[in-house]
Amino acid sequence: MTKNPLLEPFNTAYNTAPFSKINDEHFLPAFKNAIAKAKAEIDDIVNSPEAATFQNTIEALDFSGEQLDRISSIFFNLNSAETNETIQKIAQEVSPLLSEFSNDITLNEDLFKRVKAVYNSKDELNLTTEQQTLLDKKYKSFSRNGANLIQDKKEKLREIDKILSQLKLKFGENVLAETNKFEMLITKESDLSGLPDGAKEAALQLAESKKKEGWLFTLDYPSYIPFVTYADNRELRKNITLAAGSKSFKGDDLDNQNIVLEIVKLRHERATLLGYKTHAHFVLEERMAETPKNVLNFSNELLLKAKPAAEREFKNLGNFAKTLDNIERLEKWDGSYYSEKLKQKLFSLDDELLKPYFKLENVINGAFTIANKLFDLNFQEIDTIDKYHEDVLTYKVTNPKGELISIFYADFFPRSGKRNGAWMTSFKPQYIKNGENSRPHVSIVCNFTKPTKTKPSLLTFNEVTTLFHEFGHALHGMLANTTYPSLSGTSVYWDFVELPSQVMENWCYEKEALELFAKHYETGEVIPMDLIDKIKASATFHEGMQTLRQLSFGLLDMSWHAGESPEVIKSVKAFESDVFKNTSLYPEIKETCMSTAFSHIFQGGYSSGYYSYKWAEVLDADAFEYFKENGVFNKTIANKFKECVLSQGGTDNPMTLYKRFRGQKPRPEALLKRAGLIEV
Repeated sequence: MTKNPLLEPFNTAYNTAPFSKINDEHFLPAFKNAIAKAKAEIDDIVNSPEAATFQNTIEALDFSGEQLDRISSIFFNLNSAETNETIQKIAQEVSPLLSEFSNDITLNEDLFKRVKAVYNSKDELNLTTEQQTLLDKKYKSFSRNGANLIQDKKEKLREIDKILSQLKLKFGENVLAETNKFEMLITKESDLSGLPDGAKEAALQLAESKKKEGWLFTLDYPSYIPFVTYADNRELRKNITLAAGSKSFKGDDLDNQNIVLEIVKLRHERATLLGYKTHAHFVLEERMAETPKNVLNFSNELLLKAKPAAEREFKNLGNFAKTLDNIERLEKWDGSYYSEKLKQKLFSLDDELLKPYFKLENVINGAFTIANKLFDLNFQEIDTIDKYHEDVLTYKVTNPKGELISIFYADFFPRSGKRNGAWMTSFKPQYIKNGENSRPHVSIVCNFTKPTKTKPSLLTFNEVTTLFHEFGHALHGMLANTTYPSLSGTSVYWDFVELPSQVMENWCYEKEALELFAKHYETGEVIPMDLIDKIKASATFHEGMQTLRQLSFGLLDMSWHAGESPEVIKSVKAFESDVFKNTSLYPEIKETCMSTAFSHIFQGGYSSGYYSYKWAEVLDADAFEYFKENGVFNKTIANKFKECVLSQGGTDNPMTLYKRFRGQKPRPEALLKRAGLIEV
């Protein structure tokens, strides 16, 4: 084989990933080589003849494995955004190797002795707050991952971690395969009744691309969401809703039921092995919420406020559907359809009316303009760096002095190798080493409506807020300004990480912000004031139902992970149905199951953490209230948010950072008021 580009210095503009030179076959040897190199770096720390110090042990440990981290970020980002069978196969082979390597570090007794020696002398070391945080984090990464276990239990932990890494990958592969597998081909134009022209044109183009006659719909969000929202044909809405709800729940080779049970059982076994009551107790020890009890109290307090509102809204929706179409019983495939019709009736507002004002390019530029007004960032599209797919847009981000702040990748459209949803990630973290501030490479990945032959990509308002949400995460990564890579950017408690993303969504509702980018794609007309008023007026539409839905997902997550006897659970569906009893509004559907496709908690990092979205909503509502009181583009408040939150990463306790910004603890009343769940 020729030289492996992953193992050579990149020698690229801004040290970016050389995607055009990387082939799939480069990854496995690169991983093996980088793991060996990282192990040698650990050996150098362990075998140092000098006594353990913060610099030669804790700091050295944080900067070790840099090449391995870089290769991992490139590979696993591709596995999410541009995967194929070869990459998936490599992932199954590599994940146990990485799990083993991670265990080699945390279960290395000699290394732990050095870490422990520094930790035990921390009071005499005169460390900065960031250094203290790093020391605590490193010590806990050992103590919380088996360093204090006896040898046979350490081996058991290794075995569990290896199996878990493969199960999580398999779970995600099955969900992606199920998503890609489903196609609904419509050949009668009358079956398209109610659908917007843009959705019909996209479906026609998709069918043409697959050499099929008719209109093709899939489970990709830009195809699925318009269909269940607008299609008049109730039976077809039912078909696609059942397909979405039954992913990996069909008893075939893509079924995830046993994988779910196995993951839950192994996570619990791992937690108890480490001395914790449950997996949730293990996870939440390193979260703002601290304990399962606090999460449940928080969730139930919101549930108390949201459930009566949700039940009223659901009853009204049912009455509306009955009056309009004589629907006797509202089903899940009716929810989006009649909600949209009711919203149109109440507010004279629908997404088709708004979409012409939200051309993707304009929304991107709007996000950039707002970031400039708030945080002095300049975005310049560049074509001098490699992309992993032609759809990806690349930008150089600078400050007013022209200094590089970040490289930014944006990937907006669905394709077969990309998983559903939207997320932010990075190809390289920020850190300061040898006096040089090495800047981050940040990426956002979404699944928005593609341009058609006659129209550009026009976003729904929900897609607009999604873009701003992920862009908020990206700003957290871009503006990072910490010394250590493991504390940089979004490396914070998971119930704090959603604050920067969710707070950015608020600008989508503000006249001053909308007027910067919401312009008609054909005429250039700025969005009319009456539409802005309608957007604001409709912001709390069905907020009770939305809150109930979000809380139900968090409670399902906690039920899977805070129970003390997961091994007694035999049926995923029965368990899930029992959990949803207190929060479900729609009739039970026996063919569907959420858990088997709940990628956030079974593939991603949100196990025992899905409540974080609601938790962070309390933070973001309180934070944005501060902006509103002083002006949404108030430079002083924006600078405080940048300096106290966005730039700090995980260098201090998140509540300390928040209070430094806000001057007080967050108040739940701000969220309840914004959601219309309490009287103002």
